[in-house]
Amino acid sequence: MTVSALETEPRLATSLDIGYDKKLMVFGGRAHPELTAKIAAKLGIAPGPVTLKTFSNGEVYVRYDQSIRGADVFLIQPTCANPETGISANDALMELMLMIDAAKGASAHRVIAVTPWYGYSRQDKKSMGREPISSRAVARMLEGVGADRVLTMDLHAGQVQGFFQIPLDHMTALRMLTDYFRDLHLPDLVVVAPDVGRAKLNQKFAEKVGGDLAILTKERPAHQVAEIGYVIGDVKDKTAVLLDDMIDTAGTLKAAAQTVLESGAKSVYAAATHPVLSGRAFENLAAAGFEEIVVTDTIPLRTGAPDNIRVLSCADLLTDSIRRIFTDDSVSEVFGGENQLF
Repeated sequence: MTVSALETEPRLATSLDIGYDKKLMVFGGRAHPELTAKIAAKLGIAPGPVTLKTFSNGEVYVRYDQSIRGADVFLIQPTCANPETGISANDALMELMLMIDAAKGASAHRVIAVTPWYGYSRQDKKSMGREPISSRAVARMLEGVGADRVLTMDLHAGQVQGFFQIPLDHMTALRMLTDYFRDLHLPDLVVVAPDVGRAKLNQKFAEKVGGDLAILTKERPAHQVAEIGYVIGDVKDKTAVLLDDMIDTAGTLKAAAQTVLESGAKSVYAAATHPVLSGRAFENLAAAGFEEIVVTDTIPLRTGAPDNIRVLSCADLLTDSIRRIFTDDSVSEVFGGENQLF
């Protein structure tokens, strides 16, 4: 019996060990510098130096001020306006696109867009003919400029995940919010969904805080306009919590609070992940009669907010997720697989 030459040759390793150390770098755009600073501090590093400015003609300029070659670059940029830094939501989106493009051109190993507030997320389908599906267009833009991955929080609709062909990690503030309300020990708690579409999310919230569930009926006759009908469920003599993914103009939230109070609730709270708070939001919230309005810092809270707004930071959650992405660990383990709440 003969032994083949291949069997006598030494076996080669299937991977090359060159002692390469990965680098993690964090850069922030102008949409939310405070969140960037919190995340970098929790990682034990300083935010990377980057020049960001807007020319007099309105165009955005980006340049990294040190080498990022071979690094995993995490770009912290919710696509929201920030009056303090002078940028609009569209400026923030364009700035993020150019930061991604610049990072890819500078030979970053991976570029991860950390956009806890995903702009245009509400335009996830056609409601009328000849409308764009804007959240899909944003996904295509992020992919087109070279993002390797996207990290976001509490999308408005689950189908937005399907617009991406790159990995998308979906975080949720549900645990943060439930922990907060559980610690308040509110008596006779009932969680009120703003519409039928949010019933599943509100049911999970109610289970975790040990409360009942009620649902509001709602119709939308026009953009950013909603009409509240009536309450399905028992709220009489109970403490109500209105839970949604975002608060925008707060007109609907104000009407919902009034409907719940008129139905016999003894007090009402509001909770949401994203404090968009545009238009007359502050005036509507101040007049709504809430005991407290609990939000997170996915979007910076502009000046002039009512005193009863309580902001919980999502920096710990995002930092944990960033670490796991960098080390190629499971992100869904942070939530025990319960981060898909649609």
